[in-house]
Amino acid sequence: MSAVSAELLEAVRVRLARDGLDPSPAQVAGALRAERAVLGDAEVLAVARVLRAELIGAGPLEGLLAEPGVTDVLVNGPREVWVDDGGGLRKTPVVFRSDDDVRRLAQRLAAAAGRRLDDACPYVDARLSGGVRLHAVLPPVSAEGTCLSLRLPPRHAYGLDDLVTGVGAQVLRSVIRARLAFLVSGGTGTGKTTLLSALLSLADPGERLLLVEDSAELRPAHPHVVRLETRPPNLEGVGGVTLRDLVRQALRMRPDRVVVGEVRGAEVVDLLAALNTGHEGGCGTLHANTAADVPPRLEALACAAGLSREAVHSQLAAALDAVVHVVRDTGTGVRRVAEICLLRRGPGGFVEAVPAVTFDGRGGVREGAAFEALRDRCVGR
Repeated sequence: MSAVSAELLEAVRVRLARDGLDPSPAQVAGALRAERAVLGDAEVLAVARVLRAELIGAGPLEGLLAEPGVTDVLVNGPREVWVDDGGGLRKTPVVFRSDDDVRRLAQRLAAAAGRRLDDACPYVDARLSGGVRLHAVLPPVSAEGTCLSLRLPPRHAYGLDDLVTGVGAQVLRSVIRARLAFLVSGGTGTGKTTLLSALLSLADPGERLLLVEDSAELRPAHPHVVRLETRPPNLEGVGGVTLRDLVRQALRMRPDRVVVGEVRGAEVVDLLAALNTGHEGGCGTLHANTAADVPPRLEALACAAGLSREAVHSQLAAALDAVVHVVRDTGTGVRRVAEICLLRRGPGGFVEAVPAVTFDGRGGVREGAAFEALRDRCVGR
């Protein structure tokens, strides 16, 4: 590619776009001839690869997305491209020529997902083909330049033994077998979805799993999975389908387990109601810094949706059994289960997360105040 100038590359790109041609090696060779450029087969193929990546792929990010282990690719303007490959964030040598190039890439990816990204709508959150999650923000909302975030789906399905061993794995298997209702909580990038997928893979093969998600990220190895996915409004602002809509539909589809990929809004009201009316084994994920933060987080979401504080905790006490909290260790970047808690009412009548089993990350396991109660619930069902 060193023999191909940026000007020649741009001329070929414009010619292909004007004629509506796909950047195949044959079409690229024809465009190069039309520009009176004489290149060998290797250079033609290299130009074709670059143009294909820029026109229908992820441009300079293609190579990063193909790297094994990469879960996130983050662009902070044209000169900063970062990746997370399981060991924490690291800056890469990849750069864009200008912020206009980052903007064009973000707009093309948004258009591929059927979304709008321009000055009138300067941010977008969408899912690309293949399950890649896209988020982009344009200047001046992002002051340092166009910001682009790509989150990749897991490249393979993890089993529980790949993520948790020993006592933790035994307790979690018991939670699934007893059909307890639970949430996997944790911060961003702690592996909540990966762990929930592994746990759902342990569900009885005769069960029917209804997965409700913003974007299809859960990938349980299970023979009977039905997926429902939200849809944003169109450019006229109509036609949107929310998580709350889908939870209600899922309840009419004869589910054995209703699963909400991420509880983050008014859908919590319908989920709690469902778990209170005979739908055992329901589960989902929730952003929370600690397991103790889960009840107040659910309270805030449900109160914003119209429930009183007392009603929320009454529903919560009867609906959810446990919380599995996951963390990502500072420094090592290792994702792990930190504790398993039982949800039960405290002295004031409000639900609290009481530790049943705590893991220190070095192989140490400590039984908590709720260990016996959690064991009894698992054995008693």
